[in-house]
Amino acid sequence: MPKLKTKKSFTKRFKITKNGKILRRATGLNHFRAKKSGSKIRKSRKWVTVSDSEIRGIRKFLKI
Repeated sequence: MPKLKTKKSFTKRFKITKNGKILRRATGLNHFRAKKSGSKIRKSRKWVTVSDSEIRGIRKFLKI
């Protein structure tokens, strides 16, 4: 059986913590930022945990 390869696009977009949580970047920072308040932009710089419903599919592509 061939070796399972991870999807490289997923490894660039997600981080896995020491405890096994999957983190992603906050949404809404690519464009239309002029209408957003500064506090909203500052808050969305941080990494956000992935919702439980999405974890299963992401783990499949990351080969965890």
